[in-house]
Amino acid sequence: MLLKREFKEMVKDATKKIKGSAKRAFMAEITQGHLDGSARKAERELGWYRKTVEKGLKEQETGIRCIDNYAARGRKKTEEKLPDLENDICDLVEQDSQVDPKFRTSFRYMRISAKAVRAALIREKGYRDEQLPCRQTIGTILNRLGYRLKKTLKVKPLKKIPQTNAIFENVHQCNAASDEDPQSLRISVDTKAKVKIGELSRDGKDRTQEPRKAHDHDTEIKASLVPVGILDVKGSHLSICFGQSVETSDLIADCLEQWWESDRHKYSQIKELVINLDNGPSVESRRTQFLKRLVEFSENSGLKIRLIYYPPYHSKYNPIEHCWGVLEKYWNGAILDSIEAAMQWASNMKWNGIHPVVQLIDNIYEKGVTVCRKEMAELNKWITRSESLPKWDVTIAAA
Repeated sequence: MLLKREFKEMVKDATKKIKGSAKRAFMAEITQGHLDGSARKAERELGWYRKTVEKGLKEQETGIRCIDNYAARGRKKTEEKLPDLENDICDLVEQDSQVDPKFRTSFRYMRISAKAVRAALIREKGYRDEQLPCRQTIGTILNRLGYRLKKTLKVKPLKKIPQTNAIFENVHQCNAASDEDPQSLRISVDTKAKVKIGELSRDGKDRTQEPRKAHDHDTEIKASLVPVGILDVKGSHLSICFGQSVETSDLIADCLEQWWESDRHKYSQIKELVINLDNGPSVESRRTQFLKRLVEFSENSGLKIRLIYYPPYHSKYNPIEHCWGVLEKYWNGAILDSIEAAMQWASNMKWNGIHPVVQLIDNIYEKGVTVCRKEMAELNKWITRSESLPKWDVTIAAA
């Protein structure tokens, strides 16, 4: 009997939606009911593979269902066909051989690429060219083994002085005490590397239909900005002051004073200001001009100021450092061709969901400003240093 075209289309569509023994059972039912149980007719009329139909008819007759092992089908992974391949690749790409300590890999002073690994497998491990998969597959295997492209991490401090652990302990204790005291405010202060203003490539990316165009050489610099960050650690309020001169103690002190004048209404209950610093050259605890300016700030604001320093070579733990990372990621795809553009980009970033307050400092500063010994002796009356960590914990109370 001939099947109607509409019925054929319906049956073919139904078989596409099922698989395995259920599909074969459906084929067997259609063949038995409409095609006299003939697998050949099913193949001719419906385009089904005759062997599959015969298998379905046999399953229907015996009541035994065959279990399909789909996982065993298809091409095997190269690692299954060449069981030593993974270990051989690891030996090559590791800095020192895992199997033979005397074997020095050829990649010790080379960039690792899939093409180079494939060539090294032939040259050093004895594989034949026809044995190995193509370069793309070698790259896939490297990815599976965890040898993906990764940036070198800056995680090794240059030095660890004898007081490092004690300094960290002091930082943690002082920070915790300040955070728990409603009359104490903890801020983190630091400067960022100078930002060059001009039509310069900043090695960032942005979603644009056409890439932004910058000068092919970073020589046409219109200006340089010195960002000074002040972070209310607990409240997540960030302020960024851009200086147009050089990084000095006076610049940082001016930024602190300007920040306090703008935000003091938020902190009417505050009597103590704890400042986390990294002991950089402009803010270190022996910088006389910095101490002088903070004594004046304490006297004018009525605040007791406590300077809490992180150990040397560990400035990344200062909370403000994380803000700089967010800013860099945010504006690196932009061309900062004017001071206004840099300030607008900085204003639009967010730290913990809050836009920063951005200000510009117009003053011109001189380097190397110091305080004479006689004047410093007077200022020292208001400065108290920790007995155990005099360089890392300083209290100023001139109010």
